[in-house]
This record gives sequence, C-alpha cells and structure tokens, in this order.
Amino acid sequence: MHKIQILNNIAKEGLGRFPVDNYSLSNEMTDPIAIILRSYNMHDLLIPESVKAIARAGAGVNNIPLESMTNRGIPVFNAPGANANAVKELTIAALLISARNICNARDFVRSIDCDGDELKKLIESGKKKYAGIELPGRTLGVIGLGAIGVHVANAALALGMKVIGYDPKVTVNNAWKLSSGVEKVEKLEDIFRRSDAVTIHVPLIPETKHLINNECLSLLKNDSILINFSRGGVISSEEVLAALDSGILRSYVCDFPEPSLIEHEKVIALPHLGASTIEAEQNCAIMVAENLKDYLENGNISYSVNFPSAVLPRTNAYRLTVTNRNIPNMVGQISTCLASADLNIEDLLNKSIGNLAYTIVDLDTVIPDSIINHISDIDGVVAVRNIGID
Repeated sequence: MHKIQILNNIAKEGLGRFPVDNYSLSNEMTDPIAIILRSYNMHDLLIPESVKAIARAGAGVNNIPLESMTNRGIPVFNAPGANANAVKELTIAALLISARNICNARDFVRSIDCDGDELKKLIESGKKKYAGIELPGRTLGVIGLGAIGVHVANAALALGMKVIGYDPKVTVNNAWKLSSGVEKVEKLEDIFRRSDAVTIHVPLIPETKHLINNECLSLLKNDSILINFSRGGVISSEEVLAALDSGILRSYVCDFPEPSLIEHEKVIALPHLGASTIEAEQNCAIMVAENLKDYLENGNISYSVNFPSAVLPRTNAYRLTVTNRNIPNMVGQISTCLASADLNIEDLLNKSIGNLAYTIVDLDTVIPDSIINHISDIDGVVAVRNIGID
C-alpha cells in the first residue's frame, strides 16, 4: 500500500487516478512514500526519510527545497503547461483591461453619487479621461517562451498584434508550437526597445531575480504596459513604481500584491489568479498524479524539475532504479554487481542531467536484498529502489 500525504486541496480528478486498493491518501500521515502539494511551503517542513517523490500540482517549485531533495535522490514532479491556457487567458485579459483603462473607468462610475440627468452629464464628461488604445498593429514583447509564453504569443498574434519573443533556452518542442509569425529576438533589450506592451513568463531563479529593472524599463517608450503573471521577484517593485510615476508605464498588471503596489492607481494587482480556474486545477492534478503513479509503480520519470526524463516500457516484474552522481563507470559498477549474483539484465536505460544520473534496470528474476545493499554501498550512489509489480 502506497501512502501519499496531501498538503493542499487537490482536485479530485487527479486524486482519483490512485486506485484505492494500492494507495492511501490523507492530509495527516506518518511515513508517506510521496507528497502532493500546490502552494504549501515545504522549506520549514521536516520531510520524512520514507518520502521517495514529491509532486506539485502547478509549474513553479519555489516552495519546495529542491537542492536538498536532489541530494536525497528524491525527484520533484510538476505540471508545466497544464495551466498554460488559464494564464494565457488572464494575460490577454490584462492587455485589454490595460489598453481600455477598464479598472479606473469602473472605479469612476462606482464613485458617482447621483442619478438622472446629472449622472448622464458626469459620465459623458468623465469618459474622456479614460480613452484607451487598440491592440492591432501594436507590438507585444513576450519574455519566456515556455508553454505559457508560446500560448500568449500565438493568441496575441491572432488579435492582430505584432509579437516578438525572447528566450535563450527555448526548447525544440515549444519552438515547434510557436507561430511562424512570432519574431524571436536575441537580446532582452530588444524586447523593451520595440514593444508597446511586455509580458513576463519565466521562473524565479537566481538568474531571473529582478530581471526587470530600471535598465530595461528605461528603454520602453512612454505609456507602455507591463504584465507579470510569472513571479513577483522577477521585477524590481521600486523601479516599476518609478516607471509608473514617470509615465513610462501606463499600467502594471501583476498577480503578486505588495503594499507599495496596491496603493498605486496605475497598478492592477490580482490575488494570484493565474492558474485559478477549475480546468487548470484539474489538469495540473491529473498530470502530476499520472506521473507520480508511474514513478512509484514503474520508476519512470516524466516532467521532473530535478531528474532527467527516463521512461522504459515495463515488460518484466523485476525492476531496479538507481540514482547516482553523474561520474564515470557507475553503470559498469552496477552491472558488475548484478552479474556477480548471476542476475541477467533484460533491458537498461541510463539518463543524466547535470551532476545527477538515473538508471532503470529490468531483470528476469527476483533481486536479493543483499544485492540492493551492495549497490547502495557503491561510492556515488544516492538512492536505490527495488520495484516489483503488485
């Protein structure tokens, strides 16, 4: 029986992927084999030694102690792209709301305390203040061409906008999905020099902290739009506020309210709504549930942020997985250890990412505990799992 601890409310469509005969799911649990969460902050959580995997029903993993989990040989799964449509729709909504001054116009109408002819007169005289702009022909700069950025770029193109994108690490898969009408630029500065609106879709990592600062913002033309549904830390709030005050920015739309931002009349701050749709929560839950289940039952790894992708079709009841430092002769030592016990390897897959390597080995007979212990003692081995078919 696999015990899985649930740290947040997870859509039932995902949790239902775990058969009740083989899985026990609970918020409170001792010695779980895996943990599923959304926004729970795990950095101060004592994670039991029994845990073999962590799955986040979302894209970002800033709330998970990634380095320590990697050092323990624990893969961390996420759901990239499962919420892409939800964030895309909110980004397009932000563009339209900013272009047409919707929020300020709505507040103006709500502030009126009269009726009849006086109401009509105030509305007609006040509407001039909220005249907006139209999007066709204007240029949108998209920073980050992952699953969300690609969706946003293609949607903006369909609205008649010119779209330029920047991502030095765009994957081949995402590049195929990007419309040929989207122009890719080589420098971040080009996004700001050429765009009327800029939207950010990058993870918060050391390289992207305060990526958007005065150096970039000063390149924008006056009355530009900035949208951030990525992470609060990728922009310098102080320098964005200065750009709003100087007229460089007509509006800043974000999902990460801060006291200084909330108070500014040109800021539209939302309560982290990016992936907050019924469909996105279901998609994320299903995606991580399926990948976590495949890992627990078969040792296969798909969509892990700290482990290499490694999927070997299961044809045998006896499977061994080994996580180790990515150094020479590890596979050789593992194979030698198995051969010493007259164990025949039927299939093997070895993948690596950075300093970490992962090996899946299928054998034609039961793997003795003594061999598991022997492999575990090899210098450089981090974790070993003996996976049978229940």
